[in-house]
Amino acid sequence: MSFEFLKKMPTPADIKNEFPLPENLVKLKADRDDMIKKVFTGESDKFLLVIGPCSADNEDAVTDYVSRLSKVQEKVDDKIIIIPRIYTNKPRTTGMGYKGMLHQPDPEKKPDLLAGLTAIRKMHIRVMNETGLTSADEMLYPENYTYFSDILSYVAIGARSVEDQQHRLTVSGMDIPAGMKNPTSGDFSVMLNSVIAAQAKHTFLYNGWEVKTSGNEFTHTILRGAVNKHGQNIPNYHYEDLIRLYDMYQELELKNPAVIVDCNHSNSSKKYIEQIRISKEVLHSTRHSEDIKKFVKGLMIESYIEPGAQKVGEGIYGKSITDPCIGWDQTKKLIYDIADLLP
Repeated sequence: MSFEFLKKMPTPADIKNEFPLPENLVKLKADRDDMIKKVFTGESDKFLLVIGPCSADNEDAVTDYVSRLSKVQEKVDDKIIIIPRIYTNKPRTTGMGYKGMLHQPDPEKKPDLLAGLTAIRKMHIRVMNETGLTSADEMLYPENYTYFSDILSYVAIGARSVEDQQHRLTVSGMDIPAGMKNPTSGDFSVMLNSVIAAQAKHTFLYNGWEVKTSGNEFTHTILRGAVNKHGQNIPNYHYEDLIRLYDMYQELELKNPAVIVDCNHSNSSKKYIEQIRISKEVLHSTRHSEDIKKFVKGLMIESYIEPGAQKVGEGIYGKSITDPCIGWDQTKKLIYDIADLLP
């Protein structure tokens, strides 16, 4: 057998007991969750910005960045809900490279998953405590979700995971909004099938248990662009794409039809500055149709303190070590511009 069993990991309950969410933050998260859910049900017309680093690799820099976001949130509170991206699990196309804080709490050291679990909880709790904002992460590994279920307000399912049955069933047991990205092929039907599955009830095996879920009515779609058979990027944030997806939703009996547009990845061909233009084009599209205005619930943007990206070990504070991001000055201006463009 090729598996080498290194150590028995603590259960999610063990980790949560060792690093509990303080009672005052439990209420903060409940209030934030309720506020975000109301955007998807249509009870709130606020606009969501899921924004932050491509990968959260440094607790101090991430907390610094989110602290800056919290000051901007105060000024746009009447129109926008900011959900910081604190992405601690990174899918790797070839399986190589930095896999996120879960694997390496210190990107320059060897993997240590137990240290990663505790580092993630400590970082999320610190961010909540110091900024008043609760965050989003990508659920790359469904079996790990329960380690963090009490600290996340939003979850994204990536393009390479959206077709996986265990991801879909795990989302069906969540009580927070979860966004299903279109697969790398760009097939809208695959993405919508994932939403159908996650909004339904299921019984399945999960972390050694037979579990039963009630379905997640806040599951929705995320458009992130596609890649064709020649490796060329195909954007899907244009008005015609939004109309097509909206029409496909109308044919299905799904709760809370909604889409968030990912302004980076294949939509920008990873040309990170293009996120600024793309976000404004999406808002322009919402002004042409009342249906699209109600349908588009927000944007996903990759942003950090310093613009661009660096290699692991370069040591530039607040600069991405994975995909390039827009910098803080660009971010602050963009958020204010978005607020001005919203009705």
